[in-house]
Amino acid sequence: MPSLKDVKMKIVGVRKTKQITKAMNMVASAKLRGAQARIESFRPYAAKYKEVLAELARKVEGAAHPLLAERAEKKGCAIVLVTSDRGLCGSFNGNVIGQAMRLAKEKAAAGMTVSFSCIGRKGRDTVRKSSFNLVSQYPDRMGSIDFPLASEVAQTVISGFEDGTFDEVWLVYGEYVSMGHQPPRTLALLPLKAPEQEESSPAVDQGPTCEYVYEPDEAQLLAELLPRYVKVQIYRGLLDTSASEHAARMAAMDNATRNCNEMINSLTLLYNKTRQASITSELIDIVGGAEALK
Repeated sequence: MPSLKDVKMKIVGVRKTKQITKAMNMVASAKLRGAQARIESFRPYAAKYKEVLAELARKVEGAAHPLLAERAEKKGCAIVLVTSDRGLCGSFNGNVIGQAMRLAKEKAAAGMTVSFSCIGRKGRDTVRKSSFNLVSQYPDRMGSIDFPLASEVAQTVISGFEDGTFDEVWLVYGEYVSMGHQPPRTLALLPLKAPEQEESSPAVDQGPTCEYVYEPDEAQLLAELLPRYVKVQIYRGLLDTSASEHAARMAAMDNATRNCNEMINSLTLLYNKTRQASITSELIDIVGGAEALK
């Protein structure tokens, strides 16, 4: 049985750990409110942007812009991986990285050369240890994400797609759904495919559709909007991953604090048992000595 001093030192250590996990939970909660507000305010803009772009893409030919070109022979693939810079957020980073690695192995098995562009230190460190190429990295940037960062990453992959280095570009990130659900998502960025016109069902009245009037023409607008669309999607991935990271860390620290409470209760019970055993042993020695003096 351990000594009273050892058990007491363990209790003190666990209590200090509990203070740290509780403080980290509060910090993550405060940061989550801001990150959640940013992604919720940006999603309507991204959805409307996608709607306008889909309408434009329906009115032009597939070869109207290089980013719409579907290549018959695909040799290179780029994956934009968005993770956090720090750990202590449960299995969040592991799930996102695992999703990216499965996609990379699938493309490598198809005979394609896979390259990564990593935003966040955790994804960068994993790709460094793998056999895949790391073409660009942006560590320690998730604490202050902005649209210029998304533009820089997007411009790198767009240039690679236009010069033929990449035939496909994918985005892998963690989507913020709720406090307890942040699944990894995979999105095909390039080549951009024009959505097919949905056939209206005769049994359902869909109502009047919105008709857009463009100036200048669709081809010129598409040349401006397509690259920006890639930037918007990457920026949304950054905002989603940031909110998901704080939510996952908040849940992980809450579980850690609860485990600390359970450990403190267990160690306190052990301390009381050890103390009682020590008192009983001393009483036995006293009684035994008294009997011996008789």
